[in-house]
Parts: sequence; C-alpha cells; structure tokens
Amino acid sequence: MPYCEVDRYQAGDKWEGVRLFYRRYGRGATKVLLVIGLAGTHDSWGPQIRGLTGSMEPADGGDVPEPAARTDEEAAAPATATAPEEEDVGEGIEVCCFDNRGVGRSTIPPHKSYYSTAIMARDALALMDHLGWKKAHVFGHSMGAMISCKLAAMAPHRLSSLALLNVTGGGMECFPKVDAQMLSLAFRFLRARTPEQRALVDLETHYTKEYLDEEVESCTRRAILYKGICERHIIFRDAI
Repeated sequence: MPYCEVDRYQAGDKWEGVRLFYRRYGRGATKVLLVIGLAGTHDSWGPQIRGLTGSMEPADGGDVPEPAARTDEEAAAPATATAPEEEDVGEGIEVCCFDNRGVGRSTIPPHKSYYSTAIMARDALALMDHLGWKKAHVFGHSMGAMISCKLAAMAPHRLSSLALLNVTGGGMECFPKVDAQMLSLAFRFLRARTPEQRALVDLETHYTKEYLDEEVESCTRRAILYKGICERHIIFRDAI
C-alpha cells in the first residue's frame, strides 16, 4: 500500500501518525523524487512522469483504499523502520511523487506548528528511507522547491542533483516591482473566480509574453500551459 508514516503528533490524549500518500512509476537504478508545491498533489506531475518513464501506470498497483485506522496502542508505539527495498539495477528511471502533509490523501495535522518547509523536508527524507533509496535526483516546484532546498541542506549526500522550478530564494528580492502591470495582475487575480480565469492570470504572472507566444509544434506554449494550469486549478477546486 503506497503510504509511508513519517511522523507522529499528539491530538489530545492520543498520538496520531502522519502518513504520506505516494506513487511510484517506472523501474530502474536512476531515482527521481518529485516534490510538489502549495495545494498541489501527486497528480500534478503527469507530464513529467510520462516524459521520464514513458508511462502513467503506477509501479505500485492501481487505486488503493485509505489506510485502516490504528489503535491507540499502535499509534503510541515507537516508529518501526520499514525494510528497504532492494535497489533496482538497469538503465531505467524510477519516479516517486507524493502528497505533502495536509493535502490530497496524506494526513492533515490539525495545527500550523506541524507545517514548515523543514518539517516537510524531513518527510521527504523519511519517504526516501522508506523506499530504500540511498540517493535521488530531487525536483521541486514552487513551495516544493523550497522544501527541496531544505532537504539538500539537511542531507546533501542523499541528492544526486537538485532542480528547482518557480521558486524564490527569499529576502526583499522576492517581492515584485509595483507598477501598472503588477497592479493590473493583482486586480485580475482578486476578481478571478473560475479555473480558466485563474489560469490566464497565472500565465501572465509567471511567464513573459515572448515565451508564451513561442510556437511548439502546432501550437503556442501559451495554449499548452493554459490547458495544464486549468486542469490543476480544477483538481484543487474539486479537492476543497
């Protein structure tokens, strides 16, 4: 069952486990860990999974039921390490993507103190241990890239490489210049109500006009990205 217990927290008189839902795709010696951003789920990585493995068929089976509730005695017991899987050999690529704590099928701890990029980086490291991965290429998007940076700082020897997408290094430099275009985007963002409206604002926020207007095969990058962003907003809308 593709769940991994990564932490425990106290809820009143009980101890509850934090379980991450994950999926693996492909097989091979090359390991890739995909870390999604705020409010995203493992489903967001479809194009990357297809590109890396050539398939969207999970290596850990089809759909799975939610994990069974544990007794108080089981929850309070010390965590036991999962036996690492045997390392795959060969030239293939194995990809793992997961739902961060608080979203999707993963556990939703009740208090904000259970959420930070450092805590989530430890979650990702625990998942690698659960999978038996000694090293992996780590690819993070948005908040997932911030989590990936924390992971790299905590355990640099566990990363084969680090790729970051749509992320900031923090500090005052992360704040955009306030001009007419920025005010217009902010106004349109606040008025956007549908996934389609939010997708249009997202495109103009993250990409330049020149990049969006580039031709890719039979259409523009704008059309390709618009479709993907719409799908992500629809998933998020349906999830809440």
